[in-house]
Amino acid sequence: MRIVFMGTPDFAVPSLARLLADGHEIRGVFTQPDKPQGRKQVLTPPPVKSLALEHGLAVYQPATLKNGAASELLAELDPELIVVVAYGKILPKYVLDYPRLGCINAHGSLLPRWRGAAPIQWSVIAGDGKTGVTIMQMDEGLDTGAMLAKCETAIGERETAGELFGRLAQDAAALLGDTVRRMAEGPLSGEPQDDSKSCYAHMLDKEIAVIDWTKSAREVDCLIRGLNPWPVALTTLDGARLKIYSAAPTEGSGAPGEVLCADPKRGMVVACGTGALALGEVQAVGGKRMRVHDWLRGHTVHAGTVLGG
Repeated sequence: MRIVFMGTPDFAVPSLARLLADGHEIRGVFTQPDKPQGRKQVLTPPPVKSLALEHGLAVYQPATLKNGAASELLAELDPELIVVVAYGKILPKYVLDYPRLGCINAHGSLLPRWRGAAPIQWSVIAGDGKTGVTIMQMDEGLDTGAMLAKCETAIGERETAGELFGRLAQDAAALLGDTVRRMAEGPLSGEPQDDSKSCYAHMLDKEIAVIDWTKSAREVDCLIRGLNPWPVALTTLDGARLKIYSAAPTEGSGAPGEVLCADPKRGMVVACGTGALALGEVQAVGGKRMRVHDWLRGHTVHAGTVLGG
């Protein structure tokens, strides 16, 4: 099948690899422009671009698709189907309408739950017991199209958003490969979404990363896991920022944010609104990410100190 693929981050790489392995004719790959990364702000290509170039595919990185900007290019590429996986741009109507088979999207949630930019992180933050991947026929709404296929998976009790990303990326590739194969065999009927069951997974930012210690230990734990590896949950200790990469609910009580114990042998336990958390990995400003037991060998924290105050 003649396909144009649109995707950008690591999550989309297995899906492009699957379409290539299945022998489809990838007429072109659309991805976001290269961006500066790291302290030295080195201009870095998106992961999808790197894979596409390895396979000698034509890569396009338009700043916009609005106002017919890509209409001539689409006519030249002439895809039967456009496949979208975490592209990061809204497709205008002229793009949606061009391919004979339309545009399909592999979305990292069990739609209609968690529409939007960060469905995987929000499924962890919300404490959902399960999630999955949905292949949908795209329309002009935000993740509102008819559902063509789904696969479901349990979210591990200690699983981070980053770990879940890796698993769902593979699930998305497998489900996408099967869906495209079935589309080549004949028309698929989609299941309409129930809008009343939808949630909006808005894009993450550093404001959401600040821990509210008045919440339960379970809620704070879910936030920490949902923000790992980015933007990482954080609090303040003696006025300085302290990132928290992992923690686990434990017994204990006290004022929200109160340090119940802190020493290299026992680690560091912090009270929440209900219950307490034993911190796992932390990172202070200017320091390295490390186990809290190791961090406490070089830092003194007194019991009774209140975090985030």
